[in-house]
Amino acid sequence: DSIPESDSSLQIAAEKEISLADEKTAGKYLFPAMEEIRKNHNSFRGPLGNGVSYCKNIPVTWDGNTMLNIRWKIPIPKTGHNSPVIWGDLLFMAGADNSGKVVYCFNRHTGKILWQQKADNIPGSPQTPPKTTDDTGLSAPSLTTDGQTVLAIFGTGDIIAFDMNGNRKWAKNLGVPDNHYGHASSLILFKDKVYVQYDSNKGGKVIALYIQTGETAWERPRSTKISWASPILAETGNKYQLVLSANPLVAGYDTETGEELWTVSCMSGEVGPSPAYGEGLIFAGNEYATLAAINPVTKSIVWEENEYLPEVSSPVVSDGLLFIATSYGVLVCYNAKTGEKQWEQEYNNGFYSSPVIAGDKLYITDMDGITHVLAVSAEFRSIADSPIGERVVTTPAFANGSIYIKGEKNLYCISAE
Repeated sequence: DSIPESDSSLQIAAEKEISLADEKTAGKYLFPAMEEIRKNHNSFRGPLGNGVSYCKNIPVTWDGNTMLNIRWKIPIPKTGHNSPVIWGDLLFMAGADNSGKVVYCFNRHTGKILWQQKADNIPGSPQTPPKTTDDTGLSAPSLTTDGQTVLAIFGTGDIIAFDMNGNRKWAKNLGVPDNHYGHASSLILFKDKVYVQYDSNKGGKVIALYIQTGETAWERPRSTKISWASPILAETGNKYQLVLSANPLVAGYDTETGEELWTVSCMSGEVGPSPAYGEGLIFAGNEYATLAAINPVTKSIVWEENEYLPEVSSPVVSDGLLFIATSYGVLVCYNAKTGEKQWEQEYNNGFYSSPVIAGDKLYITDMDGITHVLAVSAEFRSIADSPIGERVVTTPAFANGSIYIKGEKNLYCISAE
């Protein structure tokens, strides 16, 4: 027979609940376990911003023209070049134009919009949005979420937080970005803070805001020029650090204090690709600069290569292999530790979308909307070439059994189930 719980153990359980409630009210924020983060696709390029998904049973073949394996397709209400992010059953995107800025929450199973909220009435927000180019726009940065809060930032410098039901928590303006294409760095969060890479023509900085309140936790000036790359999180040693790439520095920061842990000067030009982390190394690349593998512990370059360089698409690492995609249509695989080129493959269209990995497969979508699915392998092995039927510059998001692709006009849910 099961022994009934004693009063004292019930008391302990009750006290635990109370102490958790106290923690929440005291402004401490309960961050989901890394295992929970890995089950979702909670920022640009997935968990930790690294381009590696832990979701299973991802489809490899589909056709947007015949609707093969397309579960649903819906028109995107307001334009934006941000990529979808997912938590549980919810998918989030944003859109903006000169008439306003909106955050959308979709049921990822049906495509139905569950809520849409304007990002308006924000103190300091410019009356007239800054000019941006068409390929960046006012809503290029992807959102981020921890399953309790979803956060968005726009090309106006407005950052806003909602709970999962669409109730506004806070909003503020970080200063209108001085950016000739438009602000494009995506948000990333860790523990109780959300991080903003704010490198503009006026100089560089990285800002950490408390997720609950929007108050500044820390702000760190950076000796960098303007950048369109997004920050990532790298687990080095027993600690996570924030890694940013810009001209000229690739740098690591303490997530708690903002202390600059290391810098390596190796980038130049207008840096668009975000860094990637794997095999204990940070990988950063940019056209007209270099592709560098950096050891964050020794603060030095392990190897570098400049035969093929990404312009917009970010690198990804898996299984000891590094993959990069160029805007002129070449996909290249390197040995991540040595820099030895394993193979290169030329496609008919260039890549703005970043390569992403799910299981033992690499997914890379070209600008014509064809997703090339390959084996993560030191030999080139094509698995499928699956068209969505419209132009794509965003990066796919994954959930178990499904892949989500945002085209120029529509959002697609692809599922073989």
